[in-house]
Amino acid sequence: MTPDALCTLHHHLLTALAAAPEETRRLFHGRGRCWPGLEQLTVDWMQGLVLVSLFKEPEQAQLEALKQLLMEITESPEWHKSGAHRLLLQHRYLPQSTTEWLLGEAIEEWTLTEGGLRYRVDLGKKQNNGLFLDMRYGRDWVRANAQGKRVLNLFAYTCGFSVAAIAGGADHVVNLDMSRAALSRGRDNHRLNGHDLSKVSFLGHDLFKSWGKVINTGPYDLVIIDPPSFQKGSFLLTKDYQRVLRRLPELLSSHGTVLACMNDPAIGPDFLIDGVTREAPSLRFEQRLENPPEFADADPASGLKALVFRQGE
Repeated sequence: MTPDALCTLHHHLLTALAAAPEETRRLFHGRGRCWPGLEQLTVDWMQGLVLVSLFKEPEQAQLEALKQLLMEITESPEWHKSGAHRLLLQHRYLPQSTTEWLLGEAIEEWTLTEGGLRYRVDLGKKQNNGLFLDMRYGRDWVRANAQGKRVLNLFAYTCGFSVAAIAGGADHVVNLDMSRAALSRGRDNHRLNGHDLSKVSFLGHDLFKSWGKVINTGPYDLVIIDPPSFQKGSFLLTKDYQRVLRRLPELLSSHGTVLACMNDPAIGPDFLIDGVTREAPSLRFEQRLENPPEFADADPASGLKALVFRQGE
């Protein structure tokens, strides 16, 4: 983070705060490599909270310069106009992703709004807070395509896709994730939105040991696959994604749809297209969803991949 890079960040954040979004949004996406010297930094607007995340340890002098810049921003007219009242700095490169509260009283939870839907997130305790902002268009797509459908949400995490599906009129959603704590937060998210929980199931299982249970509750009109790129002991994208894809014919209804997602910058969309062609040839590739404009990437193939495949027709 050179002085010029920090000057760029300062200008960008003041401009963004002067017209702060009503809902949660990414304000600055250095990870897209469009801003030299800021590739390891992101800034999220969390409706009154500003979360700055560092993905690589900077030199001590650079870290102090960044903190000084951020505190200067909290004294600006743009900051006060935005209504911001808390500033967090998360050190994602540390084992516990330590979070510093640079301004405001520390709190453990916060509620965000996206597309009129509400999601509860964790602050200062975990690497990920519970809502991946780059998947906004994916949740929008699910909401627009869920009417009257039975939905399977694999690697459900905190059930953002499930919330969107029920809001879009899904008949039933089955959420599967190894983390029961994440699924519990998913229940919270549905309750926040006043949803009928009889339309939602939560399976806290290892997918690869639970195929029978998942298949028996099908078939599904929409299957969502959004795995981690790597989860020690449970999922390796380059090996295990194929194991999921080859099960799709058993899971889908005759005209079922798949939303297959992947967020490894080193692997392009052809990995999924070729994998589906090989493992589930009855499906055809339909489209890749656009990413939100605030997640611009110097190489579009490196950004989030959310691909739609359809059975039959």
